[in-house]
Amino acid sequence: MKFFNIAGPVNPEDHYCIPPEQRINEQELYLLVEQKKYFVLHAPRQTGKTTTVLSFANTLNKESKYATLYVNVEAAQALRGDVEKALPVILQEILTRVKEQLPTQLKISKIFEDLKKEFIPTGNLLATFLSRWCAQSIKPIVLFIDEIDSLVGDTLISVLRQIRSGYDKRPQNFPQSVCLIGVRDVRDYRIWSDEKQSMILGGSAFNIKTKSLRMKDFSSEEVKQLYLQHTAQTGQKFNEKAIDYAFEITQGQPWLVNALAQEACFEMVTDRTKPITKDIIDRAKEILIMRRDTHFDVLIDRLQEPRVRNIIDNIINGSVVAKSFPIDDISYVIDLGLVKHKGKDLVIANPIYQEVLPRELTYSTQYTIAQETIWYQNVDKSLNMPKLLKAFTQFYRENSTAWLEQFAYKEAGPHLLLMAFLQRIINGGGKIHREYALGLGRVDLLVEWIKQRIVIELKVRRDRKTIIEGLRQTVKYMDTSNATEGHLVIFDRSKKPWSKKIFCKKKKVGRRTITVWGV
Repeated sequence: MKFFNIAGPVNPEDHYCIPPEQRINEQELYLLVEQKKYFVLHAPRQTGKTTTVLSFANTLNKESKYATLYVNVEAAQALRGDVEKALPVILQEILTRVKEQLPTQLKISKIFEDLKKEFIPTGNLLATFLSRWCAQSIKPIVLFIDEIDSLVGDTLISVLRQIRSGYDKRPQNFPQSVCLIGVRDVRDYRIWSDEKQSMILGGSAFNIKTKSLRMKDFSSEEVKQLYLQHTAQTGQKFNEKAIDYAFEITQGQPWLVNALAQEACFEMVTDRTKPITKDIIDRAKEILIMRRDTHFDVLIDRLQEPRVRNIIDNIINGSVVAKSFPIDDISYVIDLGLVKHKGKDLVIANPIYQEVLPRELTYSTQYTIAQETIWYQNVDKSLNMPKLLKAFTQFYRENSTAWLEQFAYKEAGPHLLLMAFLQRIINGGGKIHREYALGLGRVDLLVEWIKQRIVIELKVRRDRKTIIEGLRQTVKYMDTSNATEGHLVIFDRSKKPWSKKIFCKKKKVGRRTITVWGV
């Protein structure tokens, strides 16, 4: 039985999958190879790059016009910037892959052994190897180098420059076409050179790149196509709403799409007579988030990078202040799959990541805040949100200075602290939905608890209009989310005394009554 793949390249014999040739424009790849171009293929992790490239390389080899090699250089990552040790590892990997993929290249081992005897300088080792290999090959060489941006420091610089050094000798004495495959475009590389004691830009080290291709996420139709493969094999159906919801919360991110279905079909509902519903997909989403799979760990690790933190910090707090982020930094967080454009705004790439990021940034905080769900429940088990927010204002007054100092995300600190406080309590039986974006000027929270739908709007006080705007925004969000209750929380980050910051008052806006909290 096939299953949904959530680890490593796709094997069509084992996994449900979208055909690789459907994931990228193969005619464009053919043209780049024919024109002897050096180019980049990039996309966020676990998007399908390796699967697609392996398929295309296999197709090229079957056509017999080129000798096409796929090689993964990640093994050299552990050697960091030690070029003397890293380059031989890369060459050994190339040799191994040639023997596996191009068994007719009989002279490759002799070339390798001759290089070891000649003591070629490490800074020219890869270029010499490729040059000699191409010179004796009957067919032009096409080379796909995967995980290129896993290399570190001087090792990466050396590899890029050695590939660049032979560019003028192609195709007789250097690969006809080279494709670098990684998470980022080469222009986003910021490479620290120990040798030069300076930062080297990837674009300058590899200025022969003619094109950057980015693999797209699944479309809604491709999500449906993938899921219906399971139905065709097992008879287990997906409700239309379940498929639509899976696309909505993943926005087609391939790992998330597969992980939801794998959890739903092979862990939660193994009885094939029972359909997969929207509710099951929703529960699968929560399980993935709570399980904190490696996929999420990699994303969270990126959040510590200053150029990422600067942008995400302002997105999480819904900053309305115009900030001039370097265009390369924006491209970088988009390439990582963390952020996307939505109209004129920058938003987190999909609703699942939108939940994951604030939860992970406050993970330890949630477990160290001494709060219990039962303290804020009424006799009928409903949630007493006024009591909860009153407790938070006191908690914030007493602890915010110490807690916020711990957060690397200074701009979003108050918002993250409230989210952690809420998450600690709501985990007892409800859900929190979050909406935030750069330029939005607010953060929208929707708490679902049994039959309650409670809107909590978060804003930072800017001027006298902040509350007026906040009330209007709260009412609008209450209407669109069919809320039963609304609260507006205003964070005052000025140096005014607490007695002037903290307040609670009710405001009537049309038929809605909103409680405004000053913090």
